Amino acid sequence: MSQDLDPAPILEVATGFWASKVLLTAVELDLFSALAEKPKTAAELGAALGLHPRGTYDFFDALVALGFLEREGDGADGRYRNTPETSAFLVKQSPAYIGGLPEMLNSRIFGFWNHLGEALRTGQPQNETKGGGPSIFDVLYSDPERLGEFLHAMSGAQSGNFAALAEKFDFSRYRTVTDVGGSLALLSCVVAERHPHLHFQSFDLPPVGPHAQKAIDAAGLGDRIQVVSGDFFSDPLPKADVVTMGNVLHDWNLENKLHLIRSAYDALPDGGALVAIENIIDDARRENAFGLLMSLNMLIEFGDAFDYTAADFRRWGTEVGFQRFEVIPLAGPSSAVVAYK
Repeated sequence: MSQDLDPAPILEVATGFWASKVLLTAVELDLFSALAEKPKTAAELGAALGLHPRGTYDFFDALVALGFLEREGDGADGRYRNTPETSAFLVKQSPAYIGGLPEMLNSRIFGFWNHLGEALRTGQPQNETKGGGPSIFDVLYSDPERLGEFLHAMSGAQSGNFAALAEKFDFSRYRTVTDVGGSLALLSCVVAERHPHLHFQSFDLPPVGPHAQKAIDAAGLGDRIQVVSGDFFSDPLPKADVVTMGNVLHDWNLENKLHLIRSAYDALPDGGALVAIENIIDDARRENAFGLLMSLNMLIEFGDAFDYTAADFRRWGTEVGFQRFEVIPLAGPSSAVVAYK
């Protein structure tokens, strides 16, 4: 019987961290930006990145085999160049740069995942707080410059979802939107460009406000997007026809999730909508591996935080008073779950 079975899928996943670390290290070294101007040989690229020659061919050719680089020619004369995707998303000068998330995965989260077993046994976070230190967010919010760098680095990862939401959700019957946890107001800016009749409030903690205002002004949307500062656990949400939450609910335990859903309900008129954008897990919990892995990441980061299914969202929304629900697929493993009042 065992002769008919193939261990390759087991080995592929077991060694999956090898491929992950190759890509994350390439982002750490800013390899893709080094190729933005023109293709380079292994010697030229290695010199630009300050690498020892022992690993350069293995490293660069692994990126070719994984589909993150292209190579014209072989051996010492071969020249490496970015793929269309890495050129668009992993060159720092690109407006579509999403490297901030890989940077954080590499510098922080990769090591924490070595303690997944302990997280599963204890239910406790395995991040900086494990040793009694402050959380990364406490550090960031105490330093305006570092906070700004972090917000800019992370914002691009959601742009595809926000663009898909702007196309797929029917905003035509609404006039106002409150984006909860609005960060740099990216959702507001993306949707505002697509729907010029809408006006927005980007709601986040006070230290975020100046950074959000700068992004709004740069987009030329200051007349339609207002920055509102507050704490969504102690302050009521600004009233609007639509309340959006992009990767907000999964950061919290059930009690806090319900608080946020109730706050959104109170901020909406009859007929209003709460739109939560997450890596929604399929109801049978068999298909969206990324959503399930993200939920494990929430365990490692926060302990009692977790991702959820559309059925979970419907149950919580019904408990709060919402009447109707839908699921809108967005980019990749992400979806918007919508609750109508």
